[in-house]
Amino acid sequence: MDFTPKWIAWEITRRCNLNCVHCRSSSQMEVEGHPDFSFIEAKRVLDEIRSYANPVMVLSGGEPLLRSDVFDIAAYGTGLGMRMCLATNGALVTEETCKGIKEAGIKMVSLSLDGSTAAVHDDFRNQSGAFAGVMNAIRLFNEHKIEFLINSSFTKRNKEEAPKIYQLVKSLGATAWYLFMIVPTGRGEDIMAELIPAEEYEDILNWHYDMEKEEHDLLVRPTCAPQYYRIILQRSKAEGERFKRRSLKFSTGGSKGCLAGQLICLIDVDGNILPCSYFPKAAGNIRTQSFKDIWENSKLFLDLRDFAGYKDNCGRCEYVNVCGGCRARAYAITGDYLATEPFCTYQPGH
Repeated sequence: MDFTPKWIAWEITRRCNLNCVHCRSSSQMEVEGHPDFSFIEAKRVLDEIRSYANPVMVLSGGEPLLRSDVFDIAAYGTGLGMRMCLATNGALVTEETCKGIKEAGIKMVSLSLDGSTAAVHDDFRNQSGAFAGVMNAIRLFNEHKIEFLINSSFTKRNKEEAPKIYQLVKSLGATAWYLFMIVPTGRGEDIMAELIPAEEYEDILNWHYDMEKEEHDLLVRPTCAPQYYRIILQRSKAEGERFKRRSLKFSTGGSKGCLAGQLICLIDVDGNILPCSYFPKAAGNIRTQSFKDIWENSKLFLDLRDFAGYKDNCGRCEYVNVCGGCRARAYAITGDYLATEPFCTYQPGH
């Protein structure tokens, strides 16, 4: 496997106008001890990454639109030939925002939608009016011909919404829909009891397989659900046919399950480089080491790329090369990032 960085999420602020139940960075409006870095530092980071690779760069947060220079950062990356994207909760999107997105050359915007109604979404986001904010952002993006995708996160409180959200997303003009299975980090640790049980997890992924086989317009992907790649192989073998999956040019291509520290990473607001957005263990810090050195030589990243070192069921599994288990979930539940995926029911060899 080629371990070239293809997709980097970059937490350009930890400040946020929402207080979501599952937030990996426990964001809020005032965050002590984690100040925004300067535009000068932002340019240095982009220069350094671009000198080594050319990944998709997703400006994230917190809420990145709280930074007055968010479009300056995006435009600088675009000027380097990078594919710049933006992840927002939608609440702050205005006509002026759309103008900034277009002028900065941002290629894709992601929004989060965790319910098909305001009641469900606003409960998940701990904010009355959050659903209306997303709908307003989508209206503006459609008017300004800005491509957007939808991320939806699921726990017990909204798992029944998946088919309804899928239908809603199709009607809204999105380019893609990503179904996220929650990893309990940050504030997500507080909803450990709300995590979908392993058996029901498998049911949702089988529903997604049936849906994806019939979906020809919208790109769909389950995320933080690496066992989906096992299910694809198992079911396509049993059914005697393999459906051709669509790919988005601003993603990793969907070639494997867990990609943490293999094709993707997160840079947090303090400069720490983490394997993914839900894996709160640093491989190094871009303020004291080069990105290249961290990517190529960090023990954490090298461990994650050594599938033979995975333990228990994951280590014995014949699907380890296509699935790998969610390393962030293993770390969150057991404290060992090489442990078996805790939300997988599959017994290797069966």
